[in-house]
Amino acid sequence: MSTEAALLLAGFWATHLIAVASPGPSFVIVSRMAAGGSARAGVMVAVGLTLGTLVWALAAWFGLGALFAAVPALYGVVKGLAALFLLYLAWQTLRHAHDPLPLADAPSRHGDAAALRLGLLTQLANPKVAVFFGSIFVAILPPDPGVGMLLAIFAIVCLNEFAWYAAVALVLSRPAIRARYIRAKAAIDRGSAAVLAGLGIGILLRE
Repeated sequence: MSTEAALLLAGFWATHLIAVASPGPSFVIVSRMAAGGSARAGVMVAVGLTLGTLVWALAAWFGLGALFAAVPALYGVVKGLAALFLLYLAWQTLRHAHDPLPLADAPSRHGDAAALRLGLLTQLANPKVAVFFGSIFVAILPPDPGVGMLLAIFAIVCLNEFAWYAAVALVLSRPAIRARYIRAKAAIDRGSAAVLAGLGIGILLRE
């Protein structure tokens, strides 16, 4: 690999990692699943988020971002569906704010498949990810990057997404943090619902 290619990939890695670490619905969902459920549930959500990010990255590479720009009505429909999903999550979080948590070693009502699906749908409810990748691909990648560089780019996308959110899940599922979450569950869940609702409304209002 040439020095130029290595520097390009390093720039992409840093830019994408900063975007991944920015607070948003993904962080809220992973935090709640890890602190209120288990590390495993949080990690499975991270797997779902990673798959969702890969879908958007591939879609952006194949021109979805350009399609959104060319057909604003299509982007509006996707935004509307995304906002409705986040508002649904907000309502569900608020509705169960006072529900007791299961014991740490009790079987979770959220199986692996359900946690993965939640992560996947949460990420797919964020169409601006496709716009982000479309913009960064144009700004950073050469016109003909080659198969090797594309594979490296998509590997970086998956590694950043999974490593960050899996780390968040492992930290927030620690017993001491879980105990604090249990004590303040109702207030934390209400706050999480407000954040999710705000993000959903923000998507609807954003141009």
